[in-house]
Amino acid sequence: MENHSLTEGSILKTLLVFAIPFLIANILQSLYGAVDLFVVGKYCSAESVAAVSTGTQVTQIVTSLVTGLTLGSTVIIGRYMGCEKYDLVKKTIGTTLTVFALVALLLTALMLLFERPLLRVLSTPKESFSLTMQYVAICAAGNLFVCGYNAISAILRGCGDSTRPMIFVGIACALNIILDFVFVRFLGLGVAGTALATIISQAFSMASAIVYLKKTDFIFDFRPASFRPVPALARELARVGIPISFQELMIRISFLYLMTVMNGCGVYAAAVVGISSKYDVFAMLSGTSVANALAALTAHNIGAGKPERARKSLWYGLGFALCISLLFWLWAQFSPQSMIGVFSKDERVIAAGVPFFRSCSYDYFLVTIVFCLNGYLNGRQKTVWTMVSSCCGALLLRIPMVYLFAKFFAQDLGKLGMIAPTVSGIMACYTLIYVLTEHRK
Repeated sequence: MENHSLTEGSILKTLLVFAIPFLIANILQSLYGAVDLFVVGKYCSAESVAAVSTGTQVTQIVTSLVTGLTLGSTVIIGRYMGCEKYDLVKKTIGTTLTVFALVALLLTALMLLFERPLLRVLSTPKESFSLTMQYVAICAAGNLFVCGYNAISAILRGCGDSTRPMIFVGIACALNIILDFVFVRFLGLGVAGTALATIISQAFSMASAIVYLKKTDFIFDFRPASFRPVPALARELARVGIPISFQELMIRISFLYLMTVMNGCGVYAAAVVGISSKYDVFAMLSGTSVANALAALTAHNIGAGKPERARKSLWYGLGFALCISLLFWLWAQFSPQSMIGVFSKDERVIAAGVPFFRSCSYDYFLVTIVFCLNGYLNGRQKTVWTMVSSCCGALLLRIPMVYLFAKFFAQDLGKLGMIAPTVSGIMACYTLIYVLTEHRK
């Protein structure tokens, strides 16, 4: 097996070599939803844009749950790699893949069962309700592929390899873009076409990864006998991964509540939040990528008995992530019209979106701080603390603020846009205090 050491050499170089492919992979993965919205906005109606916007919010619940659980696998595998317990690495991989196949089936059943009531709770505009139903149902059919390729990518990163996940995601992204135009522009499938393009590309990515790894010197052989879950390892995956997954779910629920409020303001406000969510993903990619890289790097170094190296990695990573997120903030401040115009040429959507973009963009660098700090803590397996922290931010801060702001400033999108940065600023303060306190111990 190729050696990917995260415990030796220059800390900054190691971090960048590992984090940059991670960042590129996340950018490519984020293009799924962005390209869907771009193609629909270019060739379909405002109702279709709202349908993809709302439907994406629902499917991101699944993605958040899956990525949270898989990050637990990355951390555990990273720790075993750091202390060179390779037999446990193999068993953890087999347990991860088996568990996630079962998780995929469960998520598909739940999505199909609760799709309609969930969309009603979200106050989905009636003009786009049936289209949103269609989008979510098709995406639900692809949950096995979502779980599969996310699990394989997480396993590779736990082994210290962030390059091959980038390649597999790049293949999927390229295919998704091609199929989006084929299905929507040339075949006229509309919203359904974007969903089909997504699940087909994910399936191809997962299959490509498995075939490639089977033909290389990868530590896991993918033989049927190797897919035997070890109960103790499954419990450890649950102990580390479920808190991460739960915190992601709570954050997503709080954003869904914001979507619900905005849907109540009409189709143009809903379109604005949908477009904004795409930029949120890209602007925060440096934070999420570095955070996940820090989780793996920290786990490796803690396993190798090098906690000081892990701590230094946090500060290097935070500085790198903030530099990138600051660029998106500058764009939103000086030319929000151009950002919105990428996805919609409707003047009413652009007019509604300008004040919202200018205010919510402060979250780009504030939430980056939160992500990086949480990534480091997750790598140290302080996942219960990060879960409690994120739940407090979502349930005690964001949701009450959305309710109050919507009650008193329902038509002022600029003020509604300040909710996210306010919450992230508070969370950044108390998380930093916790990290610094931990360092003194």
